[in-house]
Amino acid sequence: MSLVPPPFDPELATVLESFQDVLAPGLAPADVEAARRGAAVAGLVDVTLGGAFAAEDRTVPGPEGAPGVSLLLCRPTAGSAGSGLPVIYHVHGGGLVAGTNRAGVAEPLAWARDLGAVVVSVEYRLAPEHPHPAPVEDVYAGLLWTAEHAREIGGDPDRIVVAGASAGGGLTAALTLLARDRRGPRPLGQLLMGPMLDDRNDTVSSRQMAGLGVWDRSANETAWTALLGDRRGGPGVSPYAAPARASDLSGLPPAFLDVGSAETFRDEVVGYASRIWQAGGVAELHVWPGGCHGFDALAPEAALSRTARAARVAWLRRLLAE
Repeated sequence: MSLVPPPFDPELATVLESFQDVLAPGLAPADVEAARRGAAVAGLVDVTLGGAFAAEDRTVPGPEGAPGVSLLLCRPTAGSAGSGLPVIYHVHGGGLVAGTNRAGVAEPLAWARDLGAVVVSVEYRLAPEHPHPAPVEDVYAGLLWTAEHAREIGGDPDRIVVAGASAGGGLTAALTLLARDRRGPRPLGQLLMGPMLDDRNDTVSSRQMAGLGVWDRSANETAWTALLGDRRGGPGVSPYAAPARASDLSGLPPAFLDVGSAETFRDEVVGYASRIWQAGGVAELHVWPGGCHGFDALAPEAALSRTARAARVAWLRRLLAE
């Protein structure tokens, strides 16, 4: 019996159709270099938001025996500028194989402009040249530096929110597990946007969306294999690589998770939120009807995209007010 995929939101379907010649849902190993070039172009953004932030690149100590980690630091220049501000620690997406600390940072900067916050965006080593645990260890090293130096950059070490989309969302979830287990810095909250959580790639949604949308099952296989090699899908994969593998989701910071109903990651995200609740934790889950992977970046003016972005800001506002 074939699986019938859920429909795309009508506005998104129109956008997907218009991009069908340049947007393919799959990613083969031979496509990684092209993906990296595309991510570099996408990362050419004004990280000052027209002067609202002072931006600085800084290299901080990396994991033991590894190179330093590159952080993009963005501090408000007026109004809320000062000390003791919330800090948004951002982890970029790119399927674990592409991207820089500028990729996807525009939305966290928009949150920070609205909320009066500092943004720290971390760059990590990429697979397949640097398989697990290199990416998550880099992300953890960047968080350690941020927590230790928060006041120096105008932030509050007790109000660090970690956030990421797609592969960055998966690394963000892994980061909170690692910080909990190492008794490292405890983020105030974790914001996971369409996070990539499960290397097994065998959910109903992953099969429903094969060959459709922006990121499908074949792309997922390429990305997880780049990170894990022959271990992908097998026993013993670390939860710090694939957070869905964690047996214990207790003791984690409050989570916001969102995902589209018409995307590969739907079921693993819903399952992860459910397991946080089952462990006695706090999670807010949104499944956006008809949303494809990364729909709000693909079609920022669509009604669904505006609603999703507003929900994220509202959650952050409530979290920071507590």
